[in-house]
Amino acid sequence: MSVHIKNREAILSKLGIEKLNPMQVEATEAIHANDEIVLLSPTGTGKTLAFLLPIIAELDPENSEVQVLILVPSRELAIQIEQVIREMGSGFKTNAVYGGRAGSKDRIELKHRPAILIGTPGRIADHLRRETIATSSIKTLVLDEFDKSLEIGFTDEMSEICGLLPDVKKRLLTSATPKVNIPAFVGLKDPKYVNYLEDGVPMLDVRILLSPDKDKLDTLVAILEQLGDQPGIVFCNFKESINRVSEYLDRHNIAHGTFYGGMEQKDRERALIKFRNGTYNIILATDLAARGLDIPELKFIIHYHLPLKKHEFTHRNGRTARMNSEGSAYIIQYEKERLPDFIRAINPPVEDLEDLPSSKKDEAIVWETVFVSGGRKDKISKGDIAGLFIKQGGLGNNQVGVIEIKQDCAFVAVDQTKVDTIIQKLDNSRLKKKKVRITRIE
Repeated sequence: MSVHIKNREAILSKLGIEKLNPMQVEATEAIHANDEIVLLSPTGTGKTLAFLLPIIAELDPENSEVQVLILVPSRELAIQIEQVIREMGSGFKTNAVYGGRAGSKDRIELKHRPAILIGTPGRIADHLRRETIATSSIKTLVLDEFDKSLEIGFTDEMSEICGLLPDVKKRLLTSATPKVNIPAFVGLKDPKYVNYLEDGVPMLDVRILLSPDKDKLDTLVAILEQLGDQPGIVFCNFKESINRVSEYLDRHNIAHGTFYGGMEQKDRERALIKFRNGTYNIILATDLAARGLDIPELKFIIHYHLPLKKHEFTHRNGRTARMNSEGSAYIIQYEKERLPDFIRAINPPVEDLEDLPSSKKDEAIVWETVFVSGGRKDKISKGDIAGLFIKQGGLGNNQVGVIEIKQDCAFVAVDQTKVDTIIQKLDNSRLKKKKVRITRIE
């Protein structure tokens, strides 16, 4: 097997990263030097890159079987890690498998074995039972956000998987939760801990905004109108609450997306795509979004509802207070509402609405997302799409926003005023010898 292998410097250069943060440096060294590692670090600090760099460096380019298995609690995290590996351009094949997509698609992709296989425990266990993949070459096992996998009910599947991997030499567990209990079936004897949780969530600014009304809707609208074009997440505890809040924001013309358990996988993926490309800056989410998702660096989160447990509050806030950046967390409190003990313990100040930072841009481009029916398998690049939209579509450089390339399609942020024109001009155009459909997505 001929593989062009990139070294660490080349990978970091391709990702546009000048240097690793201290956690990543320590984690990378620990993973190289130890066979059992537990990596504890807040959400958003770069754990994925921290474990991928040393793991990829230790892969055997002459081995044509799966060498690394990464277990994750959610489809979104599987897709995210797969995307990160592809963007690294390491030269090694990777695939993600998960529930909610056709098993036939898995079988087609796995005919040519990836060096790195990512998946949810249920789908991976199914493949191992069916002997779809050989296990003898799997030397590295990563349990990413392993406590979340246990929490949502994957204990049996994870235990089964560990029992079916007799030749694993390196075991790596990651979590954003302190004092985690590691199950015996993982097989750790004397792990090396890399712990960056002692200092709590870095640089986080928690404030309270009072609401005169119990339902808090008018207060939420006022906050979002004040914060303007900054990217943020509004956390609700239940799907029903998200639907009610979403309808209210629609009535006030506040662009937003939603993200919660029970959504169709396609809808969840597109919600995140639109959020990342700026089609909307606000996303309403349950705690499903608090861990591991590839979302932009946020300026704020809003607790429309407070979580029941302290650690979930920490995970939510970790979405904002990313390594080397500042963020704010706002708690909307009904005037007669009693706050839980873990909130009163930090004694956050009460903020006046007019004192919130504002970034409203009068002349800002409003983005809309369009769909392109060609992707990586068609050898289509971001440059190809940008060229089509600018040269043939007549758009200015500033009228084409973020472009995301998937395996069989792409999504492009376009100036909302130009979408109809672009579709009319470019639908059924050719890209790399492929005729592509260009349509708007809801």
